[in-house]
Amino acid sequence: MGKTIWSMCGMCSVRCPIKVEVDDGDISWIEGNPHILDRALCPKGSAGKALYNDSERPQTPLIRRSGRGAGNWDPVSWETAIDYIGEKLERIIDKYGARAIMMSCRGGPWADLYKAFIHALGSPNFTNHDSACGRNVHHASLSIYGLGRKGFVYDIKNAKHLVLFGRNILAALRVAEVNQVMDMLDQGGTLTYVDVRQTLTGVKAQNFFQVKPGTDYALALGMINEVLRIGAYDKEFVDKYTIGFEKLEEFIQPYTAAWAAKECGVKEKKIKSFVEQIGADRPKVIFHPGWMLSRYRDSFYHSRALQILNVLMGNIETKGGQIFAKGPGDCGVKGLRTLDSQIPKPEEKRADGVGWKYKHFDKGPGLFHLFYDTMTTQDPYPIKALICHRHDPFNCFPDPQAQKDALANVDLLISVDTHYSEFGWFSDVILPESTYLERDTGIATQKGPKPRFIVRRKAVETRFNTKPGWEIYKLLAERMGVGKYFPYETIEDYWNWQLEPTGFKIEDFDEKGFVSLTDKPIMYDRENLEGKFKTPSGKIEIISSKLEDAGLPSLKPYEPPCKPPKGKFRLVFGRSPIHAHGHTINNPLLNELLPENTLWINKRVADRLGLNDGDLADVVSDTFKGTVKVHVTEFIHPEAVYTVHGFGRQVPLQSRAYHAGLSDQKLMEGLLLHMDEAGGGLCLCEKFVTVRRSPRNPRRSVEL
Repeated sequence: MGKTIWSMCGMCSVRCPIKVEVDDGDISWIEGNPHILDRALCPKGSAGKALYNDSERPQTPLIRRSGRGAGNWDPVSWETAIDYIGEKLERIIDKYGARAIMMSCRGGPWADLYKAFIHALGSPNFTNHDSACGRNVHHASLSIYGLGRKGFVYDIKNAKHLVLFGRNILAALRVAEVNQVMDMLDQGGTLTYVDVRQTLTGVKAQNFFQVKPGTDYALALGMINEVLRIGAYDKEFVDKYTIGFEKLEEFIQPYTAAWAAKECGVKEKKIKSFVEQIGADRPKVIFHPGWMLSRYRDSFYHSRALQILNVLMGNIETKGGQIFAKGPGDCGVKGLRTLDSQIPKPEEKRADGVGWKYKHFDKGPGLFHLFYDTMTTQDPYPIKALICHRHDPFNCFPDPQAQKDALANVDLLISVDTHYSEFGWFSDVILPESTYLERDTGIATQKGPKPRFIVRRKAVETRFNTKPGWEIYKLLAERMGVGKYFPYETIEDYWNWQLEPTGFKIEDFDEKGFVSLTDKPIMYDRENLEGKFKTPSGKIEIISSKLEDAGLPSLKPYEPPCKPPKGKFRLVFGRSPIHAHGHTINNPLLNELLPENTLWINKRVADRLGLNDGDLADVVSDTFKGTVKVHVTEFIHPEAVYTVHGFGRQVPLQSRAYHAGLSDQKLMEGLLLHMDEAGGGLCLCEKFVTVRRSPRNPRRSVEL
């Protein structure tokens, strides 16, 4: 008997809407939701069934019985695991207070559940992975518009020109976004790409700038200078909606196109030609401010410069530009009821210092990496328990050994995940969450020109003794005496409770898998945007009062990047369209497509080192050494080496991924607390490594 299930993919953090066909209890087909994605799905999404069938994932709750990381586990019942955690947390609360507990997740539309649990306990210490991803972009956007990085959506399909700095958008891989890029190109739009190497996106670009590593900010400054020099900006928009433009004009004078060309290693005439193009294409020009922009020590200011370029284009609330993300209120609909909003907010200050020590940062999820310093110093107070929900900090943040040293001061480590993570392998308890095809979730809101409510629905029964997140946190909350904040017994109870203010029912999702809150895109009057910018001044702040009050410059003078010492290279990393970070490395299908990563190295450099394509190379940091096959190419800057992130895992039960490839984060020794002080993002591409031919290569024969 066949049935169709509307759901949401869970193979990566994009969470595309999907349609799942089930026959006799087995998954027969998965495709993108035809009402949104025209059936398209990426390789990761297509491998969902392989995740469901994979037996190399946690199958029941596990409690550690020997040293952390040894891999000795006792399989236990859910009742035993929940009671074990409850007893440990109660002891911690009795001795240190609830503030000693912290919770992290990958963020996303269902974070309300996790925030509600930690706040119900009385701790303010909710965080996520974003300091190793988009915090610089988020804080840059806040400093300019008073809106975070999700405050705008990009109308790429209708743009005339899309500019991407290191945003390998065609490999990232957000299906809806990629479709928009291809539609834009089909309609004659222009793509400009900037990176230290050529990529799948760069191949499609009409303009490609291969820059010296660490000089992205310089190129953006040169572009701003040239835009102002030739008057290729929207003077009326700037005059009406911005403050600080005169200071920008003064600041930008030294950063000419000629200066930027020399600093970045590109041609001056190419910069000038590019600026002429965007001058003709504006306002339908989008400078993508970045997604993962935790790279260099000035990445916050680089993202800020890209947003200033957007402002100069006058592309806000216009077709083919940046459009305010609309919500239920814009449609005359009440929003969903949320668990966290029903809970008294903890009054204790955050242990990471965000909101009181670092007042210019968004207090919401704070900055995870700063908790490691707190764990070591116990200032302002100890952290004694860490719960990570589908977040592997060892795979996400630099220097896992430094993380482990800090975690030695933490009494209880809990991993809630669908698979074995490196953090999970090191933790004290693993609570196995059901895979996305086996679980329902709460309802969430997707903002945009046409906002909608979304929900993930279970397609098949669970294979093992796993549970969905909504049930796991209900059980934990009941055990900790805060169950009243989770007013449901079943997922249907939860859905009905969330939907009650909106007037919708769960049955309204049956037709398409989502509930659209409007038939037509909602656009504000571009001539009357007063009140839409949430800065202290109510204007677009080229000079940010919040930054200036924190003693930080709004426009930071450029400082050249450090040049790699002789014989060393700057380590850069990126994503593959095959894998999602480290989550899918052991997936049976995806591992077959990409079983290990390689190290990209410039051909001239490789020749000097005696490396041929496919040779093994030793990559050496301070104390860590990894061995990996090299990919010799002309399409990477000679100062850099590049690898795909997520490999080099050391979880023995993941047989396909075990020790396969190179771990970039383990090479990033000393970078755990190395952040952009204005943006809060980590500086993940500020490590220099040595590369040499590995003695593990077969000895080459010599013809005499």
